[in-house]
Amino acid sequence: MTKPGASEIATHLRQDITRGDLKKEDRIPSERILADNFGVARNTVREALSRLEADGYVQTRPGSGTYVTYQPPADAANAIADASPLELVDARFALEPHICRLGVLHGRKQDFDELDALCRQMDDANGDPVAFALADALFHRKLAETTGNTLLIWIIGQINAVRSRDEWTRMTRLTLDDQTIAHYIREHRQILNAIRMREPEHAANQMKAHLETARLSLTRAAQA
Repeated sequence: MTKPGASEIATHLRQDITRGDLKKEDRIPSERILADNFGVARNTVREALSRLEADGYVQTRPGSGTYVTYQPPADAANAIADASPLELVDARFALEPHICRLGVLHGRKQDFDELDALCRQMDDANGDPVAFALADALFHRKLAETTGNTLLIWIIGQINAVRSRDEWTRMTRLTLDDQTIAHYIREHRQILNAIRMREPEHAANQMKAHLETARLSLTRAAQA
């Protein structure tokens, strides 16, 4: 399987922080330990930590290490705790089509290559709902990062925190059969191809179609 890049490692650590697995003033494992855990070079880990620091999630203290500085506001934590999977999809409807448009404007070849690598991860995960769900979350996070808009990146991070809740995990098991996963993979490819072709409205419409599919799947599962 493809080794994770800096953005994937940053996303993984960011999710640990927003879920509360790593709390304010907790020390992040050393670069060496993280490099061993992810199977990457230390400079890749260093870039991931730099991204987190730029987003205000961590702070590197010379001679001491890297520490969590992020603390979610109480109202944000409550909103995440109370959100349902359908609310997650509806919130994404409000943001992700325009994120695709911005990705067309600001995306670089490196961004598209990383998105393509995540599509390949999804291909490898077909038949494994847990692995697919992780690659799916990383794909949508990377789309947000492609915009270069730190506020959008933060908002998408908050929305995706709902994925860590038990209700989301339960719905994932109910909805992600092999056929659905294969369909989602095709839709992710279509979104990426439209962005690569620099077609903003086509990319936005592909994202809307993808979210419609996800919402219909969740609605059916909720009614079952």
